Amino acid sequence: MSMDPELDVTEASLHHNLNGSDSKVTSMDTTTLASADQEELLSDQPAQLWRRRKLELMSWTERDKHTVIPKRTTLWNGVEVDVELAEALTLLQHAGIATEFSCAGVSPLDEPIDHSLYAYVTLVKSEAADRFVQYAIQNMRHRLLVTLETGSGRYDLSSFFIGHNRSFCWWMQQCAAHFNKETNHSSTT
Repeated sequence: MSMDPELDVTEASLHHNLNGSDSKVTSMDTTTLASADQEELLSDQPAQLWRRRKLELMSWTERDKHTVIPKRTTLWNGVEVDVELAEALTLLQHAGIATEFSCAGVSPLDEPIDHSLYAYVTLVKSEAADRFVQYAIQNMRHRLLVTLETGSGRYDLSSFFIGHNRSFCWWMQQCAAHFNKETNHSSTT
């Protein structure tokens, strides 16, 4: 996949960082370095979508941001999570998939500030998580950005566009629900 080198630097510096350290682009392929953890890009977006993402990001940073509706959270397994992702997290848990971090992402329709830039869910790598990631990539296609942190064994599934953050939450819930149905159906037959 060819990516704009300028965009690679922007993506690396703006990508939410779970380790608390800055990401650094090490090559023009799909590998970046975050601390001692390598990230492998697993999703496959064409170059024109990366350019569109960059334009959307530039537009977002320049626009006025006003809170229309404050961030809504709920307790889920003793942890405060965004309401928009709570059901998806529950469904993933029922499928035997452990999650570590999540955020519904910014939205011009509600809270544009108290969220990460992109909606995301972090999954702990496992056989069930491997299958779910492939299922989500197949179903969400270009909407989903997926990386694997090889050192820590975590998948980061995130919205590819800021404007798709809320639909990302809906798609995560739908994929998790259908994945559960298919997994339960195949285990009973």
